[in-house]
Amino acid sequence: MTETFAITPEDIDAAARRIEGHVLRTPLVPAPRLSQLAGTEVLVKHENMQATASFKERGAVNKLLSLSEAERGRGVIAMSAGNHAQAVAYHARRFGVPATIVMPETTPLVKVENTRAHGARVVLHGETLYESADKARALAGAEQLVFVHPYDDPAVMAGQGTVAREMLAEEPDLDVLIIPLGGGGLMAGNAVAAKAIKPGIELIGVEADLYPSFYNAVNGQDRPIGGATLAEGIAVKTVGHLTLPIVSSLVSDIVLVGEDLIERAVNAYASLQHSLAEGAGAAGLAAMLKEPARYAGRKVGLLLCGGNIDTRLLAAIMVRELEREDRIVAFRLTSSDRPGLLGKIASLLGDEGANILEVSHGRLFLDVPAKGVTLDVTVETRGEAHSRAIEDMLAKNGFAPRRILPRGLAEPAR
Repeated sequence: MTETFAITPEDIDAAARRIEGHVLRTPLVPAPRLSQLAGTEVLVKHENMQATASFKERGAVNKLLSLSEAERGRGVIAMSAGNHAQAVAYHARRFGVPATIVMPETTPLVKVENTRAHGARVVLHGETLYESADKARALAGAEQLVFVHPYDDPAVMAGQGTVAREMLAEEPDLDVLIIPLGGGGLMAGNAVAAKAIKPGIELIGVEADLYPSFYNAVNGQDRPIGGATLAEGIAVKTVGHLTLPIVSSLVSDIVLVGEDLIERAVNAYASLQHSLAEGAGAAGLAAMLKEPARYAGRKVGLLLCGGNIDTRLLAAIMVRELEREDRIVAFRLTSSDRPGLLGKIASLLGDEGANILEVSHGRLFLDVPAKGVTLDVTVETRGEAHSRAIEDMLAKNGFAPRRILPRGLAEPAR
């Protein structure tokens, strides 16, 4: 089975021995509240607990420790806009290896500074990661640096494969592993490892719906690729040459997940598992939420592969989820403009158990009489039924409430 692949189970065993003590053996944690969402038993491998908050350290360490003394002396170079950059930079400094990281000019400043803080020379070049890759290869040739590819490298793939090896050592009864798919290094390594240990285990890859690179390659499709995704860590346009044969042979299915499901999964990790997950890190859970019946009665291993998410973005996601659950609701109320109006509305909402978050007045709308006023009121509720009760109460008191939805006003309440 593995003879034609770029890596073997023995390579992964060797990688496990090599990286021991250099990366964290992350916990595999039961997730009862996530299990309830899908009606199955879920265990989560917390790779977000690594020093740089992602699984990328495993492949980076294995690659760096596989180099000869001469190669280490010359130094390494990588292209990345995120987790791979930080993993290579962090461990290169630990091992005394000079590191250069080429990043797109559009990379957020915080990621650039974090990479520099790990001691790497950062070169900003190009608008996209592909332009950065060309620059990295050019520098590697000109300066005789060792190129550390983020996924299409046997040593990197073998290092990533140690994740499944640890998961099955702790929980041999796992029936399925759901693993995010970007360039395929994580999936390829873990597919080889898992199938060698437990041939009957099912492997499911997950891609963002906007970046169906493997889905297209494996299924002979030509779905469009590109767009702004929360799962930028797996937003890869070109699959790996070394990873594709492994994914095609060992992965049973590739599931595409939309942005709404990725947001929901990030929020579920934060609120139910009390863990930070970036968009790519939450992709496995998003796939499970998309088709919960598929996993009923099975023991599922999820890989929370990264936790590098901007806190402002996380806050926005959590608020959006509250809106989806009708736990934050906005109404536009219309009334005659009279003293005490705001106090009356506040009292009515308080009596109904609603917490007022924001109020704004509008007196200049032409669809409101000259002596009238509109008030946009945002309240926190206990859910859909409570929101409906508040809406009915406002209607009975003559305020003609209309929901303010993300796409605009809803129809007036009946």
